[in-house]
Amino acid sequence: MNMIEDVWQTRYCHPTQWDQAFAPLTLPDMFLSAAQRHPDAPFLDFLGRRYSYAAVAKAVRHAAAGFEALGIQPGDRVGLFLPNVPQYVAAYYGALLAGAIVVNFSPLYTVDELTAQARDSGTKLIVTLSAAALLPTAMKVLETGAIERLVVGSIAGVLPPLKSIAYRLLKRRETAPLPGDARVTRFSQLLANDGSCSAPPPKPEDVALIQYTGGTTGTPKGAMLTHQNLTANARQVHAIDPGTADGDRIVGVLPFFHVFANTCVLNRTVVAGGLIAMLPRFDAKATLQTIARVKATALPGVPTMYQALLDHPETARTDFSSLRVCISGGAPLPAEVEQRFESVTGAKLIEGYGLTESAGVISTNPYEGEGKPGTIGQPLPGTRIRLLDREDPTKLAPKGEPGELAFAGPQTMKGYWNRPEADAEVFQDGWLRTGDVARIDADGFVRIVDRLKDMIAVGGFKVFPSVVEAQLYKHPAVKEAIVIGIPDHYSGEKPKAFVTLQPGASDTGEAILGWLNPLLGKHERVIAVEVRDSLPKTLVGKLSRKELVAEEKAKAAANSSPMQTK
Repeated sequence: MNMIEDVWQTRYCHPTQWDQAFAPLTLPDMFLSAAQRHPDAPFLDFLGRRYSYAAVAKAVRHAAAGFEALGIQPGDRVGLFLPNVPQYVAAYYGALLAGAIVVNFSPLYTVDELTAQARDSGTKLIVTLSAAALLPTAMKVLETGAIERLVVGSIAGVLPPLKSIAYRLLKRRETAPLPGDARVTRFSQLLANDGSCSAPPPKPEDVALIQYTGGTTGTPKGAMLTHQNLTANARQVHAIDPGTADGDRIVGVLPFFHVFANTCVLNRTVVAGGLIAMLPRFDAKATLQTIARVKATALPGVPTMYQALLDHPETARTDFSSLRVCISGGAPLPAEVEQRFESVTGAKLIEGYGLTESAGVISTNPYEGEGKPGTIGQPLPGTRIRLLDREDPTKLAPKGEPGELAFAGPQTMKGYWNRPEADAEVFQDGWLRTGDVARIDADGFVRIVDRLKDMIAVGGFKVFPSVVEAQLYKHPAVKEAIVIGIPDHYSGEKPKAFVTLQPGASDTGEAILGWLNPLLGKHERVIAVEVRDSLPKTLVGKLSRKELVAEEKAKAAANSSPMQTK
């Protein structure tokens, strides 16, 4: 046992043993076992319409049989291009029950992004909705030949009766007509079978999910998360917060396509036998109304979400008496947001930390008792962490010095999809390097102090500067480009671009901004494009971000400082 683990054994703040083990388990077994234990309990609440565990289990079995009938075999990839809707849950567990590997795609993706990741993963079929924001994009990907089939669901079909009628009458512009294409199957047709699937059950060590991420550097790569990775992480989270006796009532507004929600909302709720009140997108007013309507006990989110709730006028009139605890992840939680949210709601807001490569969560502050604001708490049970030397990751960081945070545990990904060179870079003797620089105090609490990677955290989403820069270089006037994250009160960070122009070009930053942002995903859009005569470079002539980062931090600090008077 090393010194750090000795600290956790004696000063562990979570209500379980630090060295707790988690037996091998698959996601379908985890879900179907929960449905057997709680058949009549409500599992999903979608804008007022409730689905029991038994009803969802039936849909899962029929979805598995439907995927098999469409030619999906064990190991095939099934993509989910969906917001938080009941079809996501049925398709997710159904595809896994059929032995397939799920690939999550953000509904914010452009055609190019969706096509690239579908091709990279070898996705055979994508499930989406007949929404104007989704179906046309999915159809264009189908037409490229990147995928073979589409399964298309309907929002109106899963709403409460009166809302369904209103949606069909009033939301026609938001609905795209279903094309008459033999490669397109309605979701209702997918379920139109006897629920018998002959596929052999998956094994705990099989890959369950390909989740795209930037890893510790570079363009998005597919993290391979096994059934055991995901079920273990859900059980780890449940172990440190068992919740209420009958399972928490969780507001599911974090998108399921994000690994944070996949673990802390979807899979963790299944472990606990609780209820998910689903919202297809974040809207502060709708979230507040849902908290009051279902008497929610938990609300996982990102800092920008909590800030938006605090800023909304309905907050003062919302009954938060049922709300017990909220976990914040995806980006650093400002101390003032934590303090104000707890004061306004009476609920505890704790900060956690994780990566896509960790199936969601590595560490959190304790749900009960005192945590340490500004830290990411202590590791989950079964999780080991260490600090590596920032210059030489084969060595431990010098005693008392910050180092690159590395972890190992049952939630550690299998590796990157078809990226052995990336695996070699991120794994160090079985430990996964996070790219974040941290300190560990005498009580075993971890504080992130810097990061080695260049990714920009925008309200819980990761933006890769190289992707935005590649788009900028397509502009005929742009000669050089650097994109960095600058401090933002609401999102944590926002991308900002700096460019130099080709000889003779006279384009303004505003003009380039207007051209650039429509070509990017919503979370990637830059706050400004600044045209400069030159950009900083290293001694060997490479463009350098660090000078611009320091400059923007100094500006932000100056703008937030009290006015100086003589």
